[in-house]
Amino acid sequence: MPAKVVCDGEYVTAYLSGEIDHHNAGAVRAIIDTYIMKAKPKKLTIDFGSVSFMDSSGVGLVMGRFKNISDYGGKMEITGLSPHAYKVMTMSGIEKIAVIHRKREEKKNEKAD
Repeated sequence: MPAKVVCDGEYVTAYLSGEIDHHNAGAVRAIIDTYIMKAKPKKLTIDFGSVSFMDSSGVGLVMGRFKNISDYGGKMEITGLSPHAYKVMTMSGIEKIAVIHRKREEKKNEKAD
């Protein structure tokens, strides 16, 4: 599953995994939107910590969820971005609509298999 969502009262956290591209972004959107509509949370956190690849579909995913959460007066934060995903997000101006808390460090000195 590309997203696991945890609802804790007024807070919803979506833990994304795998690749976020045009092939699976729709399924991720649908999963998160279901929780937004049900919970009407004060805060949505999208955790990219287990995402192995993200293209501009990730930006669209965040922007659309921002619109939906804003309809209920909620706020959004992004966490767990790889350096590449962080660059994609900041180049798009996402930090103007969502708080970006941290970025994941690239693994250094890994040997290729």
